[in-house]
Amino acid sequence: MYSNIPRSEEYQHRLLEFIRQEYGISAAVLAPAKRGYYGETWRLDATNSSYFLKLVYPTAHKAVYERSFSIIQHLCDHGIDFISRIVKTKDDDLSTRFDGAILGVFNWIDGENRETDATKIPEYQMLAKVYAVPSCGVPILREDFSGKSADKFFEQWNALDNIQIHSLLEKNRAKLEHRAKRLKYFAELCRGDTADFFITHGDAGGNLIVNGDRYFIVDWDNPILAPPERDAWVMCCRDWARDAFYNALCQNGIRHTLRLERLAYYCYHFFFFYLTAYLDGFTQTDTVREIEEYIDSWIEGSIQYADTNSDTPQGLKPRSF
Repeated sequence: MYSNIPRSEEYQHRLLEFIRQEYGISAAVLAPAKRGYYGETWRLDATNSSYFLKLVYPTAHKAVYERSFSIIQHLCDHGIDFISRIVKTKDDDLSTRFDGAILGVFNWIDGENRETDATKIPEYQMLAKVYAVPSCGVPILREDFSGKSADKFFEQWNALDNIQIHSLLEKNRAKLEHRAKRLKYFAELCRGDTADFFITHGDAGGNLIVNGDRYFIVDWDNPILAPPERDAWVMCCRDWARDAFYNALCQNGIRHTLRLERLAYYCYHFFFFYLTAYLDGFTQTDTVREIEEYIDSWIEGSIQYADTNSDTPQGLKPRSF
C-alpha cells in the first residue's frame, strides 16, 4: 500500500543524505522495493553492499514497528541467521526517525517472495528454531486473546463513507456478526491458558524469501509472545501440513500439541485483522468484488476445519504420532 506512494526527487535526495549522515552509508542508487504494505520500502545500493529501507508512517503502526527491532536483534544474537539483519546507526541505535516515520535499515536479502505447499516445510523448520530461542528479558507484547480485531472492524465499518462497500458489508452482516461472535467465543476459551508461549511471527508464509536452496523469513514487524497456533492456523485443515509442523517442533525439542480452540481463534482473528487492513488500503482502482470474494472464500477451509472441531477444548494429535 505505502510502497506505491510516489516520492519526489527532493524527498529521495533528503532520504539519501539522511542515511549518509545517520548511518555513514553513501549510496548511488535508491529504488522502490516490492516488499511492504504498511511500510514504504526502498532498495539502497552502495559500492559494495545493498540495503533494505523500511519507513512506517501510519501512527497506528509506528509503535508496533519500533518495538520489533529489539526482538529481531535478540533473535540474531541467538544465532537465527535466516531473518532480516539490522544495520545500526552510527550511534548504535537499532532504528531512527525520518520525516515523521520510523526508519529501519536492513541488509538486503536477494530472492523471490514465494509461498507454496513446498515452502511450508522449510518455513515450519525455521519457525521452530525461533521458538527454541528463550524470550527472557525481551520487551515483547504477549497474546491476550482479546478479540479486538472484530471490534476494530465494526468501528471501521461505522466510519465508512464508501456507499458500495457499506452496502456489501450490510449484505453480509449476518456472516460477519456470526464470525465476530465465534471470535469472542474462542477468545474466552483460550484466555485462561498461557502455556507454551514463544516468539511468533504471525505471517511467516506471506513473508518467505527463496534464494536457490536458502530460505528467509522477513518483515518481523509484529512479533508477539504467543502459542505456535499463531503461525500454524493458515494450513490447519491440511493433514500433511499439521504433520510437518509437528515434525519441525519435535526436531527442535519443543513438545507442544496444537489446540483446536487456539487454531479457531486465530482463524477468526486474522480474518478480521486482514479485512480491516484491506479496507484501509482500498483504492479507487480496486473493485468491491475483491472484498466480496475475500469475505466469501478467504481461509474458508481453515475456519470450517477448526470451528467444527473446537467447541470443546482439546489437543490435536498428528496422524503420524
